[in-house]
Amino acid sequence: MIVAGFGFRKSASLVSLRSAWERATEGANAPAALATLDHKAPQLASLARELRLPLIKVSSDRLAIQSTRTHSPASLAAHRTGSVAEAAALAAAGPHARLLAPRAVSQDRLATCALAEGNPA
Repeated sequence: MIVAGFGFRKSASLVSLRSAWERATEGANAPAALATLDHKAPQLASLARELRLPLIKVSSDRLAIQSTRTHSPASLAAHRTGSVAEAAALAAAGPHARLLAPRAVSQDRLATCALAEGNPA
């Protein structure tokens, strides 16, 4: 299963989230679910409804144990992971998931999206 993980600022709009999605999924197989930090899930719910995909909420503890390709100092300080998008995708896709590519950044730079493939437990 492919999962699209998202990281984004509070000021990210639906347009921001959609832009990150479009950049991450261009030329890729369609994700089966979206994922983000549990407390950010309400902000991503509109895109999940629009895409008709389930939304997986990931705890900050599960994010912190994921190995990401991207290492943002701001993300490390705030969430204990180099990339919320990459870590959320990996955590939601299962214990042996792998990133399909580093995170993609929305045009306005307010949202990121990364794809991971795995077998959720």
